[in-house]
Amino acid sequence: EVQLVESGGGLVQPGGSLRLSCASSGFTFGSYAMYWFRQAPGRGPEWVSIINGDGGATDYADSVKGRFTISRDNAKKMLYLQMNNLKPEDAAVYYCRTQVGTRTYKGQGTQVTVSS
Repeated sequence: EVQLVESGGGLVQPGGSLRLSCASSGFTFGSYAMYWFRQAPGRGPEWVSIINGDGGATDYADSVKGRFTISRDNAKKMLYLQMNNLKPEDAAVYYCRTQVGTRTYKGQGTQVTVSS
């Protein structure tokens, strides 16, 4: 069974940093691209970033480019999102996601709040 468990969210002041983690199990982690999405209250899911299976290719939404860094440790089956210079508009529940076969999986999410 595929499982994804996010952690690392919290309350941070504007300009601050957080590092999100996503622990995975139940699939061959290094064989699959991984994604971070976020969803703010009253809004639909927003794609944040993607990383390919070996970590050699990444991409970011324009809204986070230059501030967020996605990475992975395939030996530990972990996905990360380093978030710097956080802004109030970054506040959301952040999810890691992957697609294995025809199914999409995501975790329960971790809340990021950006407020002074």
